[in-house]
Amino acid sequence: MLATTTLAEEILDLKRDRRAILLAHHYQDAEIQELADFVGDSLELARKAKEAEGDVIAFCGVWFMAETAKVLNPSRVVVVPDQDASCSLVDSCPVEPIREYRRRNPDHVIVSYINTSIEVKAESDLLCTSRNAVQVVNSIPPERMVLFLPDRNLGAYVQQQTGRQNMKIWQGSCIVHNTFPVRRLLESKAAYPEAVVVAHPECPADVLRNSDFIGSTSAIIDFCGASEAREFIVMTESGVNFSLERVAPGKRFHYVANENCNCSECPFMRMNTLEKVRDSLRTLEPRVELSAELIARALLPLERMLAIR
Repeated sequence: MLATTTLAEEILDLKRDRRAILLAHHYQDAEIQELADFVGDSLELARKAKEAEGDVIAFCGVWFMAETAKVLNPSRVVVVPDQDASCSLVDSCPVEPIREYRRRNPDHVIVSYINTSIEVKAESDLLCTSRNAVQVVNSIPPERMVLFLPDRNLGAYVQQQTGRQNMKIWQGSCIVHNTFPVRRLLESKAAYPEAVVVAHPECPADVLRNSDFIGSTSAIIDFCGASEAREFIVMTESGVNFSLERVAPGKRFHYVANENCNCSECPFMRMNTLEKVRDSLRTLEPRVELSAELIARALLPLERMLAIR
């Protein structure tokens, strides 16, 4: 029997031995996506986690995504490569102010973007992703006041799309999407005049106004694959390039750098590595552990979201 010699082979062996499924977000490094059983955006991964079989879910994304998988699979072991892989949106929205808002406004509907902690989800009435946020808000009776959190750009986009006036928006933002400057987008449009601009709704409004298509990560991938255009300016995290090139071979994709790092990468998503994936499968750590009470409370708004098509 040949000895295992590569990290990829070690991971595949551990997946088999642990009866594990490997889920990866589109923003993960290509080498992780290549080994994944399923690659998707937040909504797709939530659905896939619910359908998962086996004993272990290895979630290659950020911590809040693994928490969601645990809520949907309380009897399974859920591990992540790096426990410190957080999210600026999660960090911008601590649970205590949300609890206080709930106490002061018991009749308001709290809609939380999936990029929130499990504690915030448990205080929410509905959850959403960038793919279904408009449908989720449209499902709420128009006379009810809505608090949408935490992403202010997505909230503003949803408000514009739904025409909803009685809607308050939390002032959080994504450190990648929120720092895409419109001036650099306009420079890219001048450099690539034939390119179609596709943007994630977490981007600022002036970026969205200069975009040809606005949608979630997977919606962007689907659009680029189906479009007759051959060239695109992509206003989202550049890890999506792996999936874009897979569904649209031969097309050209240009990425606009943000102001934080002169790049278009999420530093939290880049914390996961093949070595950490292997170690998490080997040790079953870091492991997501949630109380039964927290799981039960977070499950209700999560299932409401998943029921909205």
